[in-house]
Amino acid sequence: MRNKSIPFVLILLIVWSIVIYFLFLDRPIGNEVRKENFVNQMIKLERAVETEIALNNELLTRLKEQRLHKKQEEVIEEQKHVEQPIQEEKQNDNKFRHGISLGKKTLNDGSPIIAILVFSCNRVSVKRCLDQLISLRPSAEQFPIIVSQDCDDQPTANVIKSYKDQLLHIKQPDQSDIEIPLREKKFKGYFKIARHYGWALNQVFIEFGYQTAIVVEDDLDISSDFFEYFLGTYQLLVNDKSLWCVSAWNDNGKETLVDEQAPHLLYRTDFFPGLGWMLTRDLWLELGPKWPRAYWDDWIRHPEQRKNRACIRPELSRTRTFGKIGVSNGLFYEKHLKFIMLNKKFVPFTKMNLTYLLKDNYDINFVKEVFQSRVVNSSVLKSGKIIPPSPIRIRYNNPIEYKMTAKKLGLMDDFKSGVPRTGYRGIVTFFYNKLRVYLAPGYKWNGYDIAWS
Repeated sequence: MRNKSIPFVLILLIVWSIVIYFLFLDRPIGNEVRKENFVNQMIKLERAVETEIALNNELLTRLKEQRLHKKQEEVIEEQKHVEQPIQEEKQNDNKFRHGISLGKKTLNDGSPIIAILVFSCNRVSVKRCLDQLISLRPSAEQFPIIVSQDCDDQPTANVIKSYKDQLLHIKQPDQSDIEIPLREKKFKGYFKIARHYGWALNQVFIEFGYQTAIVVEDDLDISSDFFEYFLGTYQLLVNDKSLWCVSAWNDNGKETLVDEQAPHLLYRTDFFPGLGWMLTRDLWLELGPKWPRAYWDDWIRHPEQRKNRACIRPELSRTRTFGKIGVSNGLFYEKHLKFIMLNKKFVPFTKMNLTYLLKDNYDINFVKEVFQSRVVNSSVLKSGKIIPPSPIRIRYNNPIEYKMTAKKLGLMDDFKSGVPRTGYRGIVTFFYNKLRVYLAPGYKWNGYDIAWS
């Protein structure tokens, strides 16, 4: 009898031990759960506060920009009123001299005419660029090609002339030497480029009377949907006065930093990208009279020129440079430019609704998405332990933090006039380890600071 009761007693002891265990350990377990819930709630609260601050800052910025844009429009209208009679006379003369297509705004069906302005100098490889432009353009009438040549290089001129009536070949007449400060002698090329740009853009917009142009340099490859991209975004550029260009280029467009499955994605950016970009005649009427003697691309990024306006840029670049050698002596090419990924999939932009990119639609939604995302550091992102697809955010509070993070992740780390490449409202958007990532400033950010350059 005693032997039979031993198992029963053992079972009772085990059950009693389990009860005692949970009685004494339940409180610590409960505390841990409550502590975890508290931390999660604090994180949610922090995101909500950051989002609210960012939205309020966005609204204040918008009010300031609207006031500034109104003043700018008044000045531009005054300039148009003064210049219009002279320009109309020149346009009428050009129609007679160069053919009726010059100076026309639209085709018979109402589609816009967009001039392609190709800048050339002394590279016979301009043929590679021109072959692509001619073979891919949907219409010669809608996309007339004007090749502007500097340098007076005969072999290059012969290549351009070989295309005959498929394009218009113009030559920069001023081949005189340029007086340059002694300390800048080695940068003479940048002075010649600025002079050429100013002359050629005047030809396109003032002499020939085009309303819109796409600027291309002779060392660019283009994607199959290059023309479709610019046609699709044309209405955005002409209707949203907070935009001043559309660019085919993503400065952080390396294969490791883009989503290959999303070639349709487009963004607003405060950084002027260049490298295949569209502008309007109205913008040239504003910039042309004060065009700089050198470094035009850096000059155009100054706050005095940008005036808080943005550009449209793609997730996947629609251009890629093959010109390693130039006035910049291959600067950035080996480390960065040659790794830019050219889009391979045709995207029907003209059939898509792109109104999400209009400022009034874009800004609020963009700010909410960014500041409601989870905050991590770059080391956690690089570890690959974050589960997609939720977007994540990395904070920076000063240029040193930004540069350290950018270098760590393979982003371009420089600033121009205080603006990081591809940045919008200080936020740099990219794709890393299958995650959408926002490298974003802290809530104390008060706008771009030129001192960060």
